[in-house]
Amino acid sequence: MRAVRGPLLGIIGKPNSGKSTFFNAATLQSVPMASYPFTTITPNVGIGHVRVECQCKKLGVQDRPVNSVCIEGNRFVPIKMVDVAGLVPGAHAGRGLGNKFLDELRQADILVHVIDASGATDEEGRIVPAGSHDPIRDVIFVEREIDLWIKGLLERDWQRISRLVETKSGRFQELLAKRLSGLGIGEVEIAQALHATGLDSSRPGNWRDEDLMKFICRLRQAAKPIIIAANKIDIPEAKPNLERLKHTGRVVIPCAAEAELLLRRAAHKGLIKYLPGDPTFEVTKNSQLTEEQLKALERVNELVLKPWKGTGVQQVINTAFRDLMRYIVVYPVEDDRNLADKKGNVLPDAILIAENSTARDLAYRIHTELGETFLYAIDAKTGRRMAADEPLKDGDVVKIVSAAKRV
Repeated sequence: MRAVRGPLLGIIGKPNSGKSTFFNAATLQSVPMASYPFTTITPNVGIGHVRVECQCKKLGVQDRPVNSVCIEGNRFVPIKMVDVAGLVPGAHAGRGLGNKFLDELRQADILVHVIDASGATDEEGRIVPAGSHDPIRDVIFVEREIDLWIKGLLERDWQRISRLVETKSGRFQELLAKRLSGLGIGEVEIAQALHATGLDSSRPGNWRDEDLMKFICRLRQAAKPIIIAANKIDIPEAKPNLERLKHTGRVVIPCAAEAELLLRRAAHKGLIKYLPGDPTFEVTKNSQLTEEQLKALERVNELVLKPWKGTGVQQVINTAFRDLMRYIVVYPVEDDRNLADKKGNVLPDAILIAENSTARDLAYRIHTELGETFLYAIDAKTGRRMAADEPLKDGDVVKIVSAAKRV
């Protein structure tokens, strides 16, 4: 049986903005990092986590997670992340590393744009004096590169689609969704973009170039929402830029990826006690820390944790999935009485699923065949039977009953 693909977060931005550091900090992997453009020449894929309060607290049970981690009542739910090479102006036309890396974002459900909020790198990723470059320019050009890339994909078939629509041989939304299916863009997002722009979908051949670009911009916003990670927030020049970025109307989170990476590596070695997303850390093995390491930790505390209440990396991930995409977390079990799987693991899995998803959607999320042979579900907290189309709630513990298998 095949599981339905889970959510994918794509990390985008210009070269040398801190993307690979952000990726390392979020996944605790080691990928090349250096202060020069195009360090990342192949996309890096890893597992990050959304942090939520685990249901073990509310249910008063000792859980034993399988697909995720629970630490002190905090469940870290896995999500797939892809970090691609930096984009430069003209990437949609093949400049720099070009379309190859735009193509890597096709399946991303949401994008994190890591920017150098301190203004210490120009649009090409070259080092410049802090504060001399405007990071808002980076936001605008990266969004435009994605829009122009989508436009290039559409223009290949635009005349044919327009002709079919205007001769009533096909529906605009259906034809466009088929053309953009590889990007994960469907009729819902197309309808949202049409509504937002007020464009006439019955006469697409009459659209001007600016109409098409306006439509594509709205389409990107609906299908590939972007959250801004304002990185290098510990550099003084970043603070005024952060305020300006927030006034653009975009979702912006202050971030210090290097600080997060330092804290996670120290915690991984057992030198400090720190959970991703915490506003503080605790030194656990002071005697093993060198004077230089202690000073580095103190700088992180003074420049990042105290003023910003965290490094922002975990907040970016949580904001992306919980606030922008409005995902909920549910716990599928096989034994609804003991809240366990067949091996006795209590609350073994925690799964991210879109808000308003149904019990049958959860079955499909676990395995295709389970969804196809779905009979009903059981709310393990109450013992109540759930209908196939009943929406799930955040924190639900659910047993799926199917003709093929009982989960």
